[in-house]
Amino acid sequence: MTVEHDVKNLDLATGGRFRIEWANNEMPVLRAIRERFAKEKPLQGMRVSACLHVTTETANLMHTLQVGGADVVLCASNPLSTQDDVAAALVTQFEIPVYAIKGEDNNTYYEHITAGLDHQPHITMDDGADLVGTIHKSRRELLEYIIGGTEETTTGVIRLRAMAADGQLAFPVIAVNDSNTKHLFDNRYGTGQSTLDGIIRATNILLAGRTIVVAGYGWCSRGIASRADGMGANVIVTEIDPLRALEAVMDGYRVMPMEEAALVGDIFITATGDINVLDKRHFERMKPGAILANSGHFNVEINIPELRALSEGEPKLVRPYVEEYRVNGRPLYLLGDGRLINLTAAEGHPASVMDMSFANQALAAEYMVKQGGKSGLSAAVHTLPDEIDREIARLKLESMGIKIDVLTPEQTHYLTQWEEGT
Repeated sequence: MTVEHDVKNLDLATGGRFRIEWANNEMPVLRAIRERFAKEKPLQGMRVSACLHVTTETANLMHTLQVGGADVVLCASNPLSTQDDVAAALVTQFEIPVYAIKGEDNNTYYEHITAGLDHQPHITMDDGADLVGTIHKSRRELLEYIIGGTEETTTGVIRLRAMAADGQLAFPVIAVNDSNTKHLFDNRYGTGQSTLDGIIRATNILLAGRTIVVAGYGWCSRGIASRADGMGANVIVTEIDPLRALEAVMDGYRVMPMEEAALVGDIFITATGDINVLDKRHFERMKPGAILANSGHFNVEINIPELRALSEGEPKLVRPYVEEYRVNGRPLYLLGDGRLINLTAAEGHPASVMDMSFANQALAAEYMVKQGGKSGLSAAVHTLPDEIDREIARLKLESMGIKIDVLTPEQTHYLTQWEEGT
């Protein structure tokens, strides 16, 4: 009997299974963890509710948790990021309940989150903290079951730290995003490549010679700026942090306020985690044909209500995921309704980089169980131990056939003493 679900079409499952297998070939670290999980069953008896982008890579994580003994349910963390064939394959091929449909409306999105929480999870897995937020706002009866959660994104970690600072966080959450093998690779290389992939798929424009304005200079924005530069674009960075702005200057980019960049940019890409990064005063200054895209988690970085208020008439869909707005007679193009362009118009990060991110997720769940959850970890935002981070990096290098040096006993001794000077 088919498990409970709400997906677009179960007939898509065969194609989804093939794509899941293709991604699995690029995820050797997660495969190694899955093999160990199959023997040790470290998650036996644990109910896991995951609110993540429903992609081929996520499917391999869900399978790994399932093999490790967990009872898993998955819902979407973004209304436009679901890959419908993958959702179908998880239901029919892996017997994992999935609640996710690409393009679902806001009501359906939260109905799916409710369905995921009805699982009464011991562990939550979030990409944006929607499960944790909903539990604390309206599903507090679930707190008796929960031993902890994990969080995948910078945006989600910001929300969770705010909850902890207010004394509102009721259970421990591991900030997977803070692991070096996550943010130094997924955020930088994954976001950099997949963001430009989404923009190119949506528009089919040439990036070389264009002026691309990147809002922010965190790890995601660094990756976007680097890849845009590598494809021949002229990159401008906007920042509020003087240290990050200085780094961007030293990396060879022009740095200026967004109001100045608005006059010269051809393509604007936001990845800050904050609201109204592109606002009314910027839209009014942009040149005809400017393209607006977002790679932050929520669709709040581009002030879409203000863009609509400025627009002369209804926006026009000129290509899939490309809406034309007319502002003072000038066309401005919004991509993917301001949502994550890499998942809206493309397939998200390559599997080889998500391999490390989801290795962190799987090992975070195991770590939480070993620590005893709420009885062993405080109700705060935690990071994974450094040895787990380094083990993931070691496994990744090993899978790539790369060896590194090992300190000699003499070298180790030298680094741990103070007597010997010049």
